[in-house]
Amino acid sequence: MFHLNEYYRKYRSVWTSYKGGLVAGGFLLYTFVLGDSNLVRQYSYSEKILDLEKEIKHYRKEIEANQAKINDLRFNKEWLERYAREEYFMKRENEDVFIIIDKGR
Repeated sequence: MFHLNEYYRKYRSVWTSYKGGLVAGGFLLYTFVLGDSNLVRQYSYSEKILDLEKEIKHYRKEIEANQAKINDLRFNKEWLERYAREEYFMKRENEDVFIIIDKGR
């Protein structure tokens, strides 16, 4: 019986010294590996955010370019005629348009 009490005291002191470390380690393991927002998910979310921010910048530039085109189409008659000729093959009255197709070299 004496040996059992000594054994219990010896390993009880070891357990109490590691208890805080084990609890902290378990908490960190759950937080960074097993939890809902683990490190892998956070990394993938940050990558996705960066991609979406790049996409936002791209579309903002496109919107600005399209706004400039719209303003030109509304207020610049010469540019409107040029655009209609190039994109929709329109022509003025008494004007002949010849479309030249290059069949390769």
